[in-house]
Amino acid sequence: MTDQPNPIPMLAADGADVDRLVADLDAAGWATPTPAPGWTVAHQIAHLTATFRLAGLAAARPEQFQALSATLGPDFNANVAAAMAQFLAAPPESLLQQWRAERATTEAALAAIPGDKIVPWLVRPMPASVLAAAGMMELFAHGQDIADGLGVRREYTDRIAVVVAFAERTWDFGYLGRGLEVPDVRLRFELTAPSGALWQYGPADSTQRVTGSAVDLCLLVTRRRHRDDLDLEASGEVADGWLDVAQAYRGPAGEGRRPGQFAAARR
Repeated sequence: MTDQPNPIPMLAADGADVDRLVADLDAAGWATPTPAPGWTVAHQIAHLTATFRLAGLAAARPEQFQALSATLGPDFNANVAAAMAQFLAAPPESLLQQWRAERATTEAALAAIPGDKIVPWLVRPMPASVLAAAGMMELFAHGQDIADGLGVRREYTDRIAVVVAFAERTWDFGYLGRGLEVPDVRLRFELTAPSGALWQYGPADSTQRVTGSAVDLCLLVTRRRHRDDLDLEASGEVADGWLDVAQAYRGPAGEGRRPGQFAAARR
């Protein structure tokens, strides 16, 4: 398996990249629609702000996090909307400052504890380093929506190795989110990094393989591109089926993206 970098210090760099997408926007820019139906740029940042607030609580004040999570209802989308509401109500300049503050708090909280320390989370407890990786997945996904909405082409770095490893760790989420049986196999991933390096995950003798672009795998598992538009190949029936259901987050899959939807942008 490809060696994994420490995700906690990388979280700040990815957050700063997303920050640069929105830092100089005027009110009209914040109101720009993104590919997520009904979500503007402001919705995307409000969601990230709410997510980082939860992660900061989980890392620094786990008892408060558990008390808060106990109040959540069974409707996933309603929980998301409620968490975003207070941030979305703020004017853009205030939302931007809250977003920065929550990021800084979470980055400091995660850096202050060992990466293998187990912290509570919404689905199940996880090591702090994995929570940081989940945060990077969120930044990748919602940062992509912002970039797509604004017509900006992103520059990807090998920091996405953290997102790829998180996707491999959560490869079963797409089945679980749809109430499907999880296949009793392990997938092999052989992916080309932005730098051109080869990243490998999973058993070398697996007959179920996914090969291609590491960036495109991240776009697939965050459901920001349709599989037909990605440089990914599957070998084996299970691997091929996985490309249809892959997601690196729990909860509803959402509408995803249509084939050819971003052909003009060429990512």
